[in-house]
Amino acid sequence: MNRPTPKHTAPDLQFQSFDGNQWNLADQNPENFTLVVFYRGLHCPLCKKYLQQLQELLPEFEQRGVNVVAVSMDSEQRARLSRQKWELPNLTLGYELPEETARKWALYMSVGVKDGEPSKFSEPGLFLIDNNNKVYYSAINSNPWGRPYLPSFIKAVDYIVQSGYPARGEML
Repeated sequence: MNRPTPKHTAPDLQFQSFDGNQWNLADQNPENFTLVVFYRGLHCPLCKKYLQQLQELLPEFEQRGVNVVAVSMDSEQRARLSRQKWELPNLTLGYELPEETARKWALYMSVGVKDGEPSKFSEPGLFLIDNNNKVYYSAINSNPWGRPYLPSFIKAVDYIVQSGYPARGEML
């Protein structure tokens, strides 16, 4: 299976967002990066904490020229509940991510096994995409834990931008 590889163009990514538009990665024009966070959905308490922390850090990312978006395979109704119950008014939140797209991003897929879980959903992933739409960094998880720690990720962006540190891991 192909996977998003540093220094290569990011896979296509389009989904519905609550601003009423179709969000499209190719249309982004960040000063430095677009941070794409794939989350499991409404059923995931760890996703709730992660996205709440992401919401708190939005001003820090914006100061560094990083556009931030989070998306799941959840339906519009479930994503709307996440936005409301998790108090995420400022985070660009997408929904109805197609399974085919999740697979193009090499996300792990899971089958719901507990009440409240959808029948199928993607596991978490975090990608930093540069302003040329190339993958700079990726972290793909097979479970809801082990994601990059967001406060230290901000410091990493500072280092990358200040030092011109190149994307790494381009060799398969």
